[in-house]
Amino acid sequence: QVQLVESGGDSVHAGGSLRLSCAASGDAWRTKCKGWFRQAPGKEREAIARICTGVGIGYYLDSVKGRFTISQDIAKNTAHLQMDSLKPEDTAMYYCAAAPTLSTWSRGVYWGQGTQVNVSS
Repeated sequence: QVQLVESGGDSVHAGGSLRLSCAASGDAWRTKCKGWFRQAPGKEREAIARICTGVGIGYYLDSVKGRFTISQDIAKNTAHLQMDSLKPEDTAMYYCAAAPTLSTWSRGVYWGQGTQVNVSS
């Protein structure tokens, strides 16, 4: 059984940094692709970053490119999202999502519990 445990959400001022983590348990092949979605109140959920083991090119939402960096520790089956130069518009609930393939990740097969990120101006 796959479980995703998230950590790292917090409240920061604009320009600050946070690092989210997503630790996956269960068969590693089921969570080969990991990443984050976020959803702000009144807005639709959006995919912001994704990384897949063995696939060289990751994905970043345009608005976070250059500020967010996704990485993974394959041995620990954990992904990290380093978020720098945070802006108030980054405020949202962030959800880790994992899937066995790139094509299935976009709709998320496994989900974390969510972690809140608040960025004040």
